[in-house]
Amino acid sequence: MSNEPTMPEDDIMRALEARLGRLHARQRLGIERDHEAQVFGQGLNFFHPENLAASPLLIRAALVAVGLYRRGLANAEKVSLRENRIVSAKLPRAFDGFAILHLSDLHVDMCPQAMARVRALVADLSYDLCVLTGDYRGATHGPHDAALAGMAELRDALRSPILAVLGNHDTILMTPRLEQMGMRVLLNECETIVRDGARIHVAGIDDAHYFRVDNIAKAGEGIPHDEFSILLSHTPEIFRQAAHADFDALFAGHTHGGQICLPGGVALTLDSTLPRAFGAGPWRYHEMQGYTSVGAGSSVLPVRFNCPPEITLHQLQAAGDEK
Repeated sequence: MSNEPTMPEDDIMRALEARLGRLHARQRLGIERDHEAQVFGQGLNFFHPENLAASPLLIRAALVAVGLYRRGLANAEKVSLRENRIVSAKLPRAFDGFAILHLSDLHVDMCPQAMARVRALVADLSYDLCVLTGDYRGATHGPHDAALAGMAELRDALRSPILAVLGNHDTILMTPRLEQMGMRVLLNECETIVRDGARIHVAGIDDAHYFRVDNIAKAGEGIPHDEFSILLSHTPEIFRQAAHADFDALFAGHTHGGQICLPGGVALTLDSTLPRAFGAGPWRYHEMQGYTSVGAGSSVLPVRFNCPPEITLHQLQAAGDEK
């Protein structure tokens, strides 16, 4: 576990301003503070149960009343490994078989048993890159030390390199500590990965759902249009912008697949403005392939119904090499 000392907030902001520019850093933190503890009238949805202190108690009471609470807890602990293939003619042969471990919506301080299961699952996995698509904290505001401690414990089970983006539950003040753990947090930025002289690009945007501080143009401005690129976003609802910006793949989370679903995995809500077909698993929009993780953790309460939690192993494949 990381024993790095906590940086004073002023020092964190100076470091973020030097890296991102004063406008983005101050904008992100200012919007966070404006949204803190707001329940009505913020974000894409008018009502946000995750910001209402009584919501967990009310939902828990309802589930207990109908005898489903314990089952929901057990379901939330059963994290499974899913596999997905991304096949592209633009992928260099040097990256054929390149494996990407994708973790999303961990909410590490919500369900310790689920996180223990994640650590066990990743321990023996073989992969070339790990990507995290946001929501490390359980709450949407307030202290984040417990989330950082949980992330440090998980980090010990992961192998580098690790690229990450922030979600709507994450404060930008978490960034320096996450990066001290060896995770590169992409804030409308891009990393280029080189193998045998060939390269692919992985860009990441800041939260587009709640804080709306995403900038796809900035994240992708240095990527040649004929080279393979992946966009990391907490939410998949920017799929149109990503596709028209020439990204070949979009990895996201946020929806939890609904978390509490009807039989057959029919989500009651996805908390996103996007086609339901894009709310979980693989999908395609024009030439871009997408994948929306249902997440390894849970929000509001650590319960799941008809929507098992997951981590995902993506394998990149050059077109023509399909088996």
